[in-house]
Amino acid sequence: MNDLEGVVLSVSVAAAVGVVGAVALFALARRRVGLAATLAPLVVVGSVAAGVYASARAMFLSDADSTTVLLLLLATVPVALGVGLVLTARIRRVTTEAAAEKAARERDREIEVRRREMVAWVSHDLRTPLAAVRALAEALEDGVGPVDEHVPRILAENRRMAAMVDDLLALSRLQSPTATLRREPVAVADLASDAIAAAQPLADSGGVRLAWDVTDPVVTSLDAQQVGRALENLLVNAIRHTAPGGTVRVAVTCAGSAAASAEAPGTVTITVEDECGGIPEADLDRVFEAGWRSSGARTPERGNVPGGGAGLGLSIVRGVAEAHGGTASAANTSRGCRFTLHLPTAR
Repeated sequence: MNDLEGVVLSVSVAAAVGVVGAVALFALARRRVGLAATLAPLVVVGSVAAGVYASARAMFLSDADSTTVLLLLLATVPVALGVGLVLTARIRRVTTEAAAEKAARERDREIEVRRREMVAWVSHDLRTPLAAVRALAEALEDGVGPVDEHVPRILAENRRMAAMVDDLLALSRLQSPTATLRREPVAVADLASDAIAAAQPLADSGGVRLAWDVTDPVVTSLDAQQVGRALENLLVNAIRHTAPGGTVRVAVTCAGSAAASAEAPGTVTITVEDECGGIPEADLDRVFEAGWRSSGARTPERGNVPGGGAGLGLSIVRGVAEAHGGTASAANTSRGCRFTLHLPTAR
């Protein structure tokens, strides 16, 4: 066999092996991209080795010489495998970075959408008391209507706007990356009792009964002001959406170690259960979004119940829970909803 025939044979065998290897790699890449990238250099080395070895055998080299050529070719396999591993690591890093960047963009886009929605909702809610104050003030200026009726209404609307601003400030502080908690030993049962006492007038005015049960009294370290506010928000939300004659139930339990150590942490669970009629399952994950309101099965807020805010109460609840390393969740019951606040105990 002359040199030209040897070259043709070598190229033909190398091409055939390369095509078969490429087809196998494409099929493997559909399921495991990393493994395909690792094996890609081996396919190249294998195709070249097959072509050279076939040419060597065709040129009637001795068995010893053919074996020597084959061993030399096989010596390149570890190098090819190392190149494949480096290539795989690079592909994985690039893929991970691309996925992280995409997730970050999606997260930023979602945050911006929610921010715009919150601004729109809050702006809409502020217009109502502002319009009422303006109308009442103009009536007083024109001498229309009794003063003893208009002034209390102006003050009530003013308190309503102040509550909205307080909620905005509280939510802003909780979402701040520099937010810190003022932890101190607190009896959770006493905290719940104080929140219930604060919400009792609202419940009485709406004809709602408050019931509470503390099965596991526990003292743990937390920010009493923030947790108290979160619990009050849960109670106010439950009372406003429970029809007259209904009941709002509060329970406090503790799971795990009541002593609360780093080795054996526990969890304080505060639940507030109302009789609101329930929330559509598709909306349960959105109840803690700032400004969001359900338009589904949940009983609408009653007009005779004082108060009303910008829809930030439950967002503050979730912010308080996450600031303490806990969670806040909502679920439907047979008669309404159950809001649960999980707080890890701490020494």
